[in-house]
Amino acid sequence: MKTVEQLCKQIKGIYNIDGNAKTEITGISSDSRNIEQGYLFICLAGVHVDGAAFAEQAVEKGAVAVLTTKHLDLPSSAVQIMVPEIHHALEDMVPYFYDYPGKKMRMIGVTGTNGKTTTTHIIAHILRAAGYHVGVLGTIHCLMDDEELPIHNTTPDVVELQHFLSLMYEKGMTHVVMEVSSHALALNRVAGIEYDTAVFTNLTQDHLDFHKTMENYVAAKAKLFQSLTTGENVKENKTAIVNIDDPWSKDILKACQCKVLTYGVEKEADLKGSNLKVELKQSSFDVVGPFVNVHLHMNITGLFNVYNTLAAIGAAHAEGIDEQTIDKAIQSFHAVPGRFELVEAGQDFAIVVDYSHTPDSLEKALTTARAMNPKRILAVFGCGGDRDKTKRPIMGHIAAQYADIPIVTSDNPRSEDPDTIVAEVEAGVKKGLKQGQHHEVITDRRTAIRRAVELAQTGDIIVIAGKGHETYQILKDGTIHFDDREEARKAVDALKKNA
Repeated sequence: MKTVEQLCKQIKGIYNIDGNAKTEITGISSDSRNIEQGYLFICLAGVHVDGAAFAEQAVEKGAVAVLTTKHLDLPSSAVQIMVPEIHHALEDMVPYFYDYPGKKMRMIGVTGTNGKTTTTHIIAHILRAAGYHVGVLGTIHCLMDDEELPIHNTTPDVVELQHFLSLMYEKGMTHVVMEVSSHALALNRVAGIEYDTAVFTNLTQDHLDFHKTMENYVAAKAKLFQSLTTGENVKENKTAIVNIDDPWSKDILKACQCKVLTYGVEKEADLKGSNLKVELKQSSFDVVGPFVNVHLHMNITGLFNVYNTLAAIGAAHAEGIDEQTIDKAIQSFHAVPGRFELVEAGQDFAIVVDYSHTPDSLEKALTTARAMNPKRILAVFGCGGDRDKTKRPIMGHIAAQYADIPIVTSDNPRSEDPDTIVAEVEAGVKKGLKQGQHHEVITDRRTAIRRAVELAQTGDIIVIAGKGHETYQILKDGTIHFDDREEARKAVDALKKNA
């Protein structure tokens, strides 16, 4: 436990304490529903709700202090800590409260537009094969070895993140592999964490609603690599793992002041993939470089997974894992849920569910499908609402270029009208259509998946893109259960019954 006074002394700026500074804090939360006796309640101002409105409720539940930007009408027993900017105060206070767990474990951060989830899981799989206890933080979940906890953001806010890291340290994790989003880097949600190995996968258009320009986007990513060599670091052996084939890699390399390992397929690199053989359910390739020469067999497929695997090999090497352990671990690795995941329901055509929700990832998914020489590609896809609108016609154009039958549908429309989103995507489809090419627009996603299954013929491949591992759909009036994999299986079953 820490006292209010001890926490406030960490703040690099102005603060004022109204109440007993010796009050002990047992926990921290910005959600009044999670408050327990002795907690500090954070009055965060969100887009729709101001946390200050729940401060009294938090005190009633046991909060002994609140962090706020203004004095509130609360019982005198509650200590009020007033600061000009709450997020900056949290960056200083929260890691200290949890005793800096991100400086006690080996921290591996993976950043990039695409490939973060698969890359983190391959790295974790290799580390576990080497005998380490490994935590994973990312889009899908929080893992502590085999124990799974739900997670709400690719990189949680500083309070939740430090809580997770503290749990991992208490559970004996030696390494943590985590996805590090550009939002988290720009907003400094990763404050208090000292990374040891940083991986750059790629950079393509996404999140421009937040970053505005690609230059801002890459600058946010570069912060991860700059952090490897700050004066506050207490650990040694820092390494940057960089995809040299990506055109934005030059900006990342400029940010690196430590050991660098490059990887790629096209350019010369420290880890180069060659002699690639990509099939429907597996792939193989050689990895050659100054310190490695191995032939790999994988139970995952796709050129993008070759890159993900090379990145993971680089990170594993940086953490001192030997070549034999890496080779054996990769052979036993299976696909991450929703990442080019094959759906088998006894059909005579292939169905793949993939989390490709950016122009680049959709192109990669469809070109990977094409490399498997199917009779035709049917693409079921859409774009999310309340997100970067500029990519909608771009993704439509890509689907028309690479799929034989593009089927435009709804993704997670959120607060937007799904028909409007679909129309913006279809505008790009129409511009990319070849003469005589067929496309369909079916706003209801369940119906769109069933239509693709109805249209599929022997030897075809259906790529259902956008939602991947997600088991829900976010609509204007709430969130419903929805799983592309379940819907695909149901559609195949219905097709068999009607045959």
